[in-house]
Amino acid sequence: MSENPTAAPGLRFAFGTLTVLPVAVTRWDRVAARGGMLCAPLVGLVVGGCAAGVGLLLLFLGAGSLLAAVASVAVPAVLTRGLHLDGLADTADGLGSGKPAEDALRIMKQSDIGPFGVLTLVFVLLAQVAALARAYDDSWAWGVFAAVVSAVVARLALTLAARVGVPAARPGGLGAAVAGVVPLRWALAVGGLVVAGAVGCGAMFGVGGVVRAGVAVVVAVAVAEGVLRRCVRRLGGVTGDVFGAVAEVAGVVVLVVVALG
Repeated sequence: MSENPTAAPGLRFAFGTLTVLPVAVTRWDRVAARGGMLCAPLVGLVVGGCAAGVGLLLLFLGAGSLLAAVASVAVPAVLTRGLHLDGLADTADGLGSGKPAEDALRIMKQSDIGPFGVLTLVFVLLAQVAALARAYDDSWAWGVFAAVVSAVVARLALTLAARVGVPAARPGGLGAAVAGVVPLRWALAVGGLVVAGAVGCGAMFGVGGVVRAGVAVVVAVAVAEGVLRRCVRRLGGVTGDVFGAVAEVAGVVVLVVVALG
């Protein structure tokens, strides 16, 4: 079997595992997983476009920037079954427990959400809404840009977290299926395309847009990488929850940076 990812299985894997869209995942091998993780930013483009579309509709109906921001934050949660938010909460509970890796992983597998998870979710969601509302206040176009870039960079964090050399914390589950499947050079190439795309779109808003777009992506990836490394050191590797956590962290950092200035 060829080691090169093919487009169709990779796209099916990406959309079938990362969204609620009715896409059947026909292959679960590591080649399909590699293609899926490389296609993850495309999932972000679709999710972000839907989020921006709903927010834009509410703006044009006169709902105001705050309600538009709430809707733009809610749409990705619905389209992903809250998968990434759940992963963020579970990861916060595991890391915040202060327990050894085995116990922390057990806490993360539990269905309930502890105090660390609740607080993390509240602050992250508030930050997303506040930052998007600020972006919509600047202009509807800047708000749309923020919503889309945030969603794309959040999924880029998944691509980078799935690179070779990042181990799985435990066997089984989606985390183990995608851990270490993406060659580093391919992950960096996807990252370069995302940066170029964000900067190119930012150019529509002048030099300031270019700078803010580039800084937002780079800072978001750096912060997500810090969270990833912390999880690997603390837990011994990555899980599906950790993937969700790095995605949410990257997404909210993009929104905060874009809202500044």
